[in-house]
Amino acid sequence: MSHGPESAYAWRRLVVALALSTIGGIGLWSTVVVLPAVQADFGVDRGSASLPYTLTMIGFAFGGIVMGRFADRRGVAFPVMIGAAALSVGYIVAANTANLWQFALAQGLIIGFLGSSSTFGPLVADTSHWFTRNRGIAVAICASGNYLSGTIWPPILEHFVAAYGWRATHIGIGIFCAATMLPLSLLLRRPTPVGVMTAEPHPALSTRDDLNGAQPVSPNVLQGLLVVAGLSCCVAMSMPQVHIVAYCTDLGYGVARGAEMLSLMLGMGVVSRLASGWVSDHIGGVRTLLVGSALQCLTLIFYIPFNGLVSLYVVSALFGLAQGGIVPSYAMIVREYFSPREAGARLGLVLMATIIGMALGGWMSGVIFDWTGSYRAAFVNGILWNLLNVSIAFWLLRQPRGRAAHA
Repeated sequence: MSHGPESAYAWRRLVVALALSTIGGIGLWSTVVVLPAVQADFGVDRGSASLPYTLTMIGFAFGGIVMGRFADRRGVAFPVMIGAAALSVGYIVAANTANLWQFALAQGLIIGFLGSSSTFGPLVADTSHWFTRNRGIAVAICASGNYLSGTIWPPILEHFVAAYGWRATHIGIGIFCAATMLPLSLLLRRPTPVGVMTAEPHPALSTRDDLNGAQPVSPNVLQGLLVVAGLSCCVAMSMPQVHIVAYCTDLGYGVARGAEMLSLMLGMGVVSRLASGWVSDHIGGVRTLLVGSALQCLTLIFYIPFNGLVSLYVVSALFGLAQGGIVPSYAMIVREYFSPREAGARLGLVLMATIIGMALGGWMSGVIFDWTGSYRAAFVNGILWNLLNVSIAFWLLRQPRGRAAHA
């Protein structure tokens, strides 16, 4: 079939989805780059300055479910169009705010909830329906968009903020999103192929319905565990991603060095996501989650003793390589353990948990910094949350691997 799963059209569609995710993901990273400028402009402390990022991520989390439901009913092109318009309006509104609360609400409600949310979960779920044999790598490529966004945008934004200020930069972002995303969204109007909704379990999974006499994990228990796992891993993940620019500023290395480290971290995250997609096609989502989570925990530990300029570049690169494949592994687990017809709703809940984890972790790290005067305790906090994720992944690995939707 010329427009069916695994077709040339499916791969072209994936390229469009990746481009949209890369552009729309700017809503997640612009607040990180402008955090020091916003803090100085509005005259607030570090914890308060972290609030816009937190509200953006919360809006992104809940917006993903709403936009996912729109995509299930009307196709993915419709929510992406809404997202493009919201990003354009949201950035222009944010540029004209008079205080931190106005800025935070513009970020959370318009940019996060209506804007960037349409360019991650809905696109990942849509991509999973267009591939069967190469689902892992395809999902990983699509999910790499927000990391590719984090690789490309921070240095660009840092340049324009330094040259023209954060307000003028926000207006430019709004114009760019409308000019690029609206035309691209029109290329995704073809409906999802029906045949893919009868997909089989992943070949890496055991075909047994029991293991040592045990029964498969029930759907609700598995869903709950995945939600907790997603929350905990991303609380840990947010510590370097949200605060690396501010951390470098505090150490005297400057905003530009911090933006470069964030870009390097997320660039390595793209490499990690692509590699983990290939790996998950061979060993399954749970094993991929366990490996990625364990490596993320290890690299978080490295941040504590190593704070020299060169060592921070190295650790940031290692962190990116470790954690990039964690979130896409949840998409694979959902497709492996649940009915394909439940994929959108199930994946939306898990992705919501990961995003809330990023929001909670970003805010929590800022508050811990304000309490202690340094980021050391914040890194320890991230490590503890990461260990919770590792324990859940290990427990899931020891359970029977029949499809939860059939339990």
